[in-house]
Amino acid sequence: MAETTYTEDNIRSLDWKEHIRMRPGMYIGKLGDGSSPDDGIYILLKEVIDNSIDEYVMGHGRQIDVVIEDGTVRIRDYGRGIPLGKVVDVVSKINTGGKYDSKAFKKAVGLNGVGLKATNALSNDFQVYAVREGKLKQADFSKGDLVKDHRATKTEEKNGTFVSFVPDNSIFKKYRFRNDFVENQLWNYAYLNAGLKINFNGKTLVSKNGLRDLLERKTNVEQLRYDIIHLKDDDIEVAITHGNAYGENYFSFVNGQFTTQGGTHLNAFRQALVETIQKHYNKNYDRKDILASVIAAIAIKVEEPVFESQTKTKLGSTDMGPQGPTVQTFLRNFLMEKLDNFLHKNATIAQALEKRIKQSERERKEIAGIKKLANQRAKKANLHNKKLRDCRVHFSDNAKSKDEETRLATTIFITEGDSASGSITVARDVQTQAVFSLRGKPLNCFGLTKKVVYENEEFNLLQHALNIEDDVDEIRYNRVVIATDADVDGMHIRLLLLTFFLQFFPDMVEKGHLYILETPLFRVRDKQKTYYCYSEEEKQGAIEKLRGKAEITRFKGLGEISPGEFKDFIGDNIRLEPVVMAANTNIDDLLSYYMGKNTPSRQNFIIDNLRVERDEEEEVVAV
Repeated sequence: MAETTYTEDNIRSLDWKEHIRMRPGMYIGKLGDGSSPDDGIYILLKEVIDNSIDEYVMGHGRQIDVVIEDGTVRIRDYGRGIPLGKVVDVVSKINTGGKYDSKAFKKAVGLNGVGLKATNALSNDFQVYAVREGKLKQADFSKGDLVKDHRATKTEEKNGTFVSFVPDNSIFKKYRFRNDFVENQLWNYAYLNAGLKINFNGKTLVSKNGLRDLLERKTNVEQLRYDIIHLKDDDIEVAITHGNAYGENYFSFVNGQFTTQGGTHLNAFRQALVETIQKHYNKNYDRKDILASVIAAIAIKVEEPVFESQTKTKLGSTDMGPQGPTVQTFLRNFLMEKLDNFLHKNATIAQALEKRIKQSERERKEIAGIKKLANQRAKKANLHNKKLRDCRVHFSDNAKSKDEETRLATTIFITEGDSASGSITVARDVQTQAVFSLRGKPLNCFGLTKKVVYENEEFNLLQHALNIEDDVDEIRYNRVVIATDADVDGMHIRLLLLTFFLQFFPDMVEKGHLYILETPLFRVRDKQKTYYCYSEEEKQGAIEKLRGKAEITRFKGLGEISPGEFKDFIGDNIRLEPVVMAANTNIDDLLSYYMGKNTPSRQNFIIDNLRVERDEEEEVVAV
């Protein structure tokens, strides 16, 4: 083994932008291409808007304009504007910003002065200008380097700050902003800041009732078991109800930050909710029965919050501030007083809430015996050797002991058939990618109770593999990918799996863990070049690039794709389509339409959209 030298020449000092560009994951989490709501380009957007939100919270500016067009983001607020002499420093010098002054930004979203700098360093083009008292100061950057420092000029524009950026496509490869992700992100800002007007690409987003509006938009009101309970006080706002779906569904925020992974505040809220309900009804209801089917939103404001990562998706603080109570005590005192008083004053809602708890209790006891036998079967099946080819890193691992970007990359492919699962198993990254092999088509579980999850061997083994039986937050893989053939049978299996997850684990889908693997339909190649095409349009484009002289292969199943070729599809070039539930999605109606009895409305849809194509072997294909 060659001897490695270690001298002064091996020591390097990176400036701020070099370090951000070399290790972007430390600052914005995973990179991605925009196909997932937690991809880096949305973090860049968030870092800019957070500053505008902080201005609004401090009482300056009631409107934010956001325009995203052709990959360029433009954001304009009407706050006080960055002090003109510090415009360059605020976006290009680490540890520079007004948020270190606790009097000016006591409970701000961003506290470390890195956010704007990260957006600047990771953008091909970055422009900022501030307007204060009739003067405008502008600076232009590229990849963190100052391109032009403009002189201050007179202007009639209103006070505020403008930021424009274009993400660096050498870092965010083939990125694309999805308007539905951006709009959902902006709606969260609107809910948390009632009265704030956000204009996004010509659409106005504004909320009058805060978190109550959030729950009404995120759920189907007709499916709720009782009217939404909406409670507010200094530094806290909550909205609570119960629905019919399985699982728990939470939206948690700290200082305006959407904490998708929860944290100490969400854990404290759940515990305080259980204790308050037990005390109110003076009954020792099981924790699981109280929390089953709960839908809730919680937003708190904490002084100097500590998050478990730069992307601020999980709160680590145990106290409300240096001089404040613990988060647990704060939440318990609030719910014990406000929620208990509300239930005493609203008997109808109190009765409906208890009725839902008792229903969950009956259902839990009904499957208790079956569950025990199912767990024994799962152990006998030797899950981790026969059905599951596991990976080495898991999403449920302690965030402090594993690199966050690696945890976010953890993926499990759900396949059907030995050939497909075998190819993916050989081609996968064993660090972060696992494979679960189905045996035949799953059961159509629409309309069935959760009892079937334990009685059906495939479903039972699948939920054990994912570790979602008791708590979806303990899911072992960040991305659960349905990988089926691009034909009628593959589509049927996909729908059956979607039904399973939507029926019994909707919160898993809500939290953005479910994806569909896009696999190529064609391979177009000559002796020098190979193109994998995902549509007829891409195929024609590849043929033109090869000047019409090409060998064309139509892939009819995953089993036809060799392990070597699979490396191109499930590595850096993986194409995943996230399963996204639109606002106000009625899961029961959705599943009833697609997976229920063959209703006239579905028959008419099929007839109206039926077309006939011929593949390259002249087979008639109904689409």
